Amino acid sequence: MASKKYTLLTGVICLLVISAFSQVRPYEDSSKIPPKRMPQHTEFMNGTYDFPAKPRNQWEVGIKVGTSNISGDVRSKFVNPGFGVHVRKAFGYLFSARLEWTYQLPKGLNWERSVNYSSNSAWTSTGYVPGTEPVFYNYKTNMMDLSLEGVFTLNNIRFHKAKTGFNFYVFGGIGALTYESKVNALNSSGAKYPFGSQASGTWKTRKDVRDALKAMMDDSYETPAQNHGASRPKLGGKTLKGVFHAGAGIAYKLSDRLNLALEDRFTATNDDLLDGQQWAEQTPGNPVLTQNFDSYNFLSLGLNINLGAKSVQPLWWENPLDYVYSEVRNPKLMKMPPVVLPDADGDGVTDQFDLEPNTPQGCPVDSHGVSKDSDGDGVPDCKDKELVTPTYCQPVDADGVGKCPVPCPDTSCACCKGTGPAGGCDMKMGALPSVTFAAKSVKLSKDAMSLLASAASRIRNNPECKVVVVGYCSSTKQEQQLSWDRVNAVINYLVEKEGISQDRFIFQFGQEGGDCGTVDLRAAQSGEEGPNTVPPPHPNLRRTK
Repeated sequence: MASKKYTLLTGVICLLVISAFSQVRPYEDSSKIPPKRMPQHTEFMNGTYDFPAKPRNQWEVGIKVGTSNISGDVRSKFVNPGFGVHVRKAFGYLFSARLEWTYQLPKGLNWERSVNYSSNSAWTSTGYVPGTEPVFYNYKTNMMDLSLEGVFTLNNIRFHKAKTGFNFYVFGGIGALTYESKVNALNSSGAKYPFGSQASGTWKTRKDVRDALKAMMDDSYETPAQNHGASRPKLGGKTLKGVFHAGAGIAYKLSDRLNLALEDRFTATNDDLLDGQQWAEQTPGNPVLTQNFDSYNFLSLGLNINLGAKSVQPLWWENPLDYVYSEVRNPKLMKMPPVVLPDADGDGVTDQFDLEPNTPQGCPVDSHGVSKDSDGDGVPDCKDKELVTPTYCQPVDADGVGKCPVPCPDTSCACCKGTGPAGGCDMKMGALPSVTFAAKSVKLSKDAMSLLASAASRIRNNPECKVVVVGYCSSTKQEQQLSWDRVNAVINYLVEKEGISQDRFIFQFGQEGGDCGTVDLRAAQSGEEGPNTVPPPHPNLRRTK
């Protein structure tokens, strides 16, 4: 039977833990927003309102046990039983309200004897003679109070850390107390205790006094203590009194559903009879009577449970800055102003970087805003009626059309033998481009490929002409190999990408008189010959990418 009980208890605990860890709190979850705040939530999610709606949060129900002590005219015992229950609801991240009921049973016993008890009917009615017979004041008070308290959380808004597992809080409130005090004046036989015979000086220390009284007295508390009688209102036969509470506590989170709380609550009563004694003697040797209002203290340890579906944790456990910092690091909704940069001529290059601020409308430009001029004749491509004008046909007119020399009248003319600009292949193919490479690179750029593609159509249309591909510089092994790689890259592109026969090229590298970063193409002179492939000069040399 016991094993079944333990199994059931284990199952309940597992369900609580699972439900606790399934709790999430996204601000985007509309199921956690109450209907009356849904319009604000909608506006916030659409970016038209800056503040998120407060989510629906759980109720807290708690049970606690502890020790109760009265601070009055009679010394309280250290450990006295008490327990309580409460229900708590948050109205914001800092403030919550709590309704609490407690039952407390404090006891007290003086270790010093007293003789001035003539006003205390509990002693005079049981046969003790004031001024002659000493007594030891004692009491047991049955107390219940119901209070409404405001609770202020101190540490859930954290600027430099995430949510904490500890919660510090202070609270204060008002309530109603009912109490009834009794005195242990007679033993189980109804006879007075022999306090006088035992108080003749044989007890030397407080411990001796307490031990002797413990051995002498029972736990009956049969005699009603001094009370207000009919001068104060009653509830259930007990004195009814308004009270004020103040206290502090710390809660430790076990999960999103469970937490343990240690707290201390102080209660002021404006009443001097909680301990059954109104007038107190200072010392046996100086029996001056004093009157002070009694108060009581309840130190407790409690288990609190968060209840509520479709709700977030109680707000005193939430840090409202979590969402703020999340948005700062990873914004979900950003409104960026449009970037406006001046571009007076509308060519797509801002004025700050435009080297040609008055580009004609519709003319394509390079990255510097300068109109493209493929043949370099001074007329932009957008107005050039002859996009590729050979160099020897320049200068050109306003439409970009050049004036080429008149062809030779017959093959006997010296110029037709390759000795002048009107020679056959020079004239037929026109000026071929020069390809520029980036420093230490052998890869063709997009611009270089575009130039070669344009030249390939002229080479392809003149199959009887050969083309000389010339690379420069040979002062070091690295320069020689780099020159060879670049010439090879140009020829391979024209062969593999443009379909021109390898036999039509003359391979020349390491020449003098040119730019090391440039490979020139030109039409071969009449009778000019050379190899179309050349082995690399230094095949084992480390290559440049």
